[in-house]
Amino acid sequence: MPQKPPDGAAPPDDGVLPAAALTELAERPFGVYIHVPYCAARCGYCDFNTYTAADLGGALVSSVGLTTFVDIAGAEIRLARRVLGEVGRPVSTIFLGGGTPTLLSPADLARLPRLIADEFGLAADAEVTTEANPESVDPAQLEQLRAAGYTRISFGMQSDRPHVLAALDRRHTPGRVSEVMRWARKAGFEQVSLDLIYGAPGESDADWLASLRAAVDLGPDHVSAYALTVEDGTKLARRVRRGELLEPDDDLLADRYVLADEVLGAAGLANYEVSNWARDPAARCQHNLGYWRGDNWWGFGPGAHSHVGGVRWWNVRHPAEYAARLGAGRSPAAAREELDPDTRRVERIMLGVRLAEGLAFDELDEPGRAAARDLARSGLVEPGGLESDVVRLTRRGRLLTDTVVRALLAD
Repeated sequence: MPQKPPDGAAPPDDGVLPAAALTELAERPFGVYIHVPYCAARCGYCDFNTYTAADLGGALVSSVGLTTFVDIAGAEIRLARRVLGEVGRPVSTIFLGGGTPTLLSPADLARLPRLIADEFGLAADAEVTTEANPESVDPAQLEQLRAAGYTRISFGMQSDRPHVLAALDRRHTPGRVSEVMRWARKAGFEQVSLDLIYGAPGESDADWLASLRAAVDLGPDHVSAYALTVEDGTKLARRVRRGELLEPDDDLLADRYVLADEVLGAAGLANYEVSNWARDPAARCQHNLGYWRGDNWWGFGPGAHSHVGGVRWWNVRHPAEYAARLGAGRSPAAAREELDPDTRRVERIMLGVRLAEGLAFDELDEPGRAAARDLARSGLVEPGGLESDVVRLTRRGRLLTDTVVRALLAD
C-alpha cells in the first residue's frame, strides 16, 4: 500500500485559507499540480498513491454524479478559485503526475489546462508538463497533447537493460523509449525529459553505464536520475525481506551517482538540482523549481499536496472518497498544517541547498554559517560560493546532502 500521509489538523469543509496565506499569492509564482492516480499495473518499487482497475473493482470513480476524473478534478479547480479569489498573477506551471496521466484520453488531457486557464489564467510562457510511461502513448496522442498546449513531456525510461526493467516490473522494452522520443520531437514538444533509476537488483556498473549512454544518445533536454529506495509496503520490500533480492548498497549508489554526473555532464547536461540535469536553463523543470524555491502551488487529485503562503495540506487518498467529497460540495483536503516562521526557514534551507544556484548565506543563523565554513573546509561546500555569500554543494556534498543539512541546522 502507498505510504501513510503525515498527521495534521482537520481543515474546514469549504477549504478556506487564513487571510495571511492569501496575501502571499501575488508575491511568488503560482503553479498547479494534478495527480492522476491510475496505472495499468503497479511497479514493484512504487509507493505512490496509485490504483489499478483491479484495485478499484474495474471502476475509476464512485457514482456521485461526477462521471470522469476530469469532471471531478474540475470541481476541485472551481473550489480552488473560490478559496483563492484573485491570485494576482496567472498560473506559471502545470504538471500532471501520477500514476500514468496518459491513461486519460487525449480529449480529457486537453481539458485540464483549459480548466485551469478558465479559472486562473495561464501565463503566455507557461510550462505545461505531463509524465508518461513509454507504452502509454502513440504518435497521434502526442500530436494531440502538443496541440492542446503541453510544452514538456517526461518519459519514465528507468533503464535500458531488459533484465533491470524486469526487476523493476516495468512493462516497456528499451527500444520503445527511442520510438516515443522520436514521436515527441515530431509532434513539436519543446522539452523532452527522461527519468532513470539506479541501484535496481541485478543491475551492474556496466548496465548503469549502458543506460546512461542510451539516454544521452536519445538527445533529451533533461534527465532525472534517482537512487532506488526500498519503501515499506511495496512488492520490492517484501522480496527484500524474504531474501529474494538484495537491498541497494549505499556505497554502490554513491558510485552510480558519480558516474551519472560524469556521463551526463560530458554530454552537455548540467546538474541544477541534486537529482536533475538540464541541457540549458530553459530546459530546467520550472514546476519543480517552484517546489525547491518555496513557491505557491495547488495540488489537485487524490492524495495531492498543496502549499499556499505557509499553509500546507493534502487531499484524501482514495479516488472514491475524493469524488464523494467534491460531489457533496466539500473540500477533499484530509488535513493541513500552518508552518511557523522557523519551520519555513528550515524548509528553505533543506530545499534550497539542493539547488546548484545555491542557498543564500543570510538564510543561516550564526551556528549555521560557522558550519558552512567547516563544510567548505571538508570539501562538501564550494569555498568560492561562500565568498559570494552563497552555499553551494560540491559533487561530494551532493552525495551527502542530508549530512550537510543537519550541520547547517545544528544549534
